[in-house]
Amino acid sequence: MIRFLTLVFAAFAGLPAHAAPIELDAAKLRLMSASALVVDAQDGKAVYAKAADEVTPIASLTKLMTAMVVLDAGQPPEEVLSIDMDDFDYLKGSHSRLRMGASLTRDEMLRLALMSSENRAASALARSYPGGTLAFVAAMNEKAMSLGMTHTHYDDPTGLSPRNVSTANDLAKLVRAAAGYPLIREYSTTPAHYVEVQPTGQTLGFNNSNALVKNSAWDIQLQKTGYIREAGRCVVMLANIASKPVVIVLLDSIGTFTRVADAQRVKHWLETGESLPPTALKAAMRPAAKSAAKPTKIQGKFVSTKAARG
Repeated sequence: MIRFLTLVFAAFAGLPAHAAPIELDAAKLRLMSASALVVDAQDGKAVYAKAADEVTPIASLTKLMTAMVVLDAGQPPEEVLSIDMDDFDYLKGSHSRLRMGASLTRDEMLRLALMSSENRAASALARSYPGGTLAFVAAMNEKAMSLGMTHTHYDDPTGLSPRNVSTANDLAKLVRAAAGYPLIREYSTTPAHYVEVQPTGQTLGFNNSNALVKNSAWDIQLQKTGYIREAGRCVVMLANIASKPVVIVLLDSIGTFTRVADAQRVKHWLETGESLPPTALKAAMRPAAKSAAKPTKIQGKFVSTKAARG
């Protein structure tokens, strides 16, 4: 029976049935992120770990939990929400293109929070929850406990607070749970999206905060980036690599491109079992855009079209 399953897997992987499995030596994966975890998404087993139980601020990775709590509540997706002063960032002074009074549906706010890490959108989603933001944050922490995220605490729905903390191990649980929500998978991997903001009718374009979703070499099923000074640059992903679904967690990367470079190192290691040479890393970091259709305007409203998988 085991031999039969091996033959079946080899056929689907497009490899010869006699091909030996790749041996993964953790010593060959050298990452710059302070904490990192690579998990086989099918069985939940870690294939690489680095400071995976270190508690650290998680910035906008928070928004995956925000999205789950929003969707669990089952509030009308077409209900219109408006940005008000309570949604402004007085902690970090972060920029937002959603101005005071800007109105979008709950569904559009959710998409922008996930794909473009829009803080005011995330705040408006929490504020419109039954009982308001305090009840929403309480629901976030209750959800975390139900998922076994015992080293995680949420202080706000955006991730701007450095008191939003977790570990790589807990975040892997979060990613696997979030993958059970089709809208989170779709919205977090939308490359670009246009919205028509009311009451002005202004059309605004937003891009995904993770450039890898536009890279034809990657098959990303879910992702979220994050950054505040206390957390460094972070990213979590569920991606198909070497014919397997894999969860990647990279936390506290210093430098604008470090988390992306580490993701490339993980991908190469999983595919070959080898370290990624510097010359190959430079080639992998060059943009390799997927062919994506232009956004379409339907009945006066722009909607996005997901890029085709490479």
